[in-house]
Amino acid sequence: MSQTAEKISQQTAVTQGVHHLGLTVPDLQATRRFFIDTLGYEQVGEVPEYPAVFLTDSKTMITLWQVKNPNDATAFDRNTVIGLHHLALSVESEADLRRLHALLVAAPDVELEFAPQDLMNGALKHLMCNIPGGIRVEFVAPAA
Repeated sequence: MSQTAEKISQQTAVTQGVHHLGLTVPDLQATRRFFIDTLGYEQVGEVPEYPAVFLTDSKTMITLWQVKNPNDATAFDRNTVIGLHHLALSVESEADLRRLHALLVAAPDVELEFAPQDLMNGALKHLMCNIPGGIRVEFVAPAA
């Protein structure tokens, strides 16, 4: 290993977690309702003329922006577009993940990709869905 690589590997990361994540969506209000009504996020701000809303679960801030022209927007395709493959959010327990799954089944404009299943040889459980606006979201919890 070179001295430079060794020096870099011994340093702590410059960053300290995610400050916020910004998502462009075709229907700002539908996606906002999903985060608030289904996931329990709180709206902590907005810029109506932008238009954007700022949401938090007290640990992660998510900014939602309205795409300028939803009819002309290109939907994200994780297999052909460079960028966000999916957003992964932590859930406290496997029981909470199963409760969330039931909420997602009933939530409007949510498309489930798969129900809770093993991840990392069963150490974790996860589920995957597309939320209103077509953004792919994974929910991950420690296995019981």
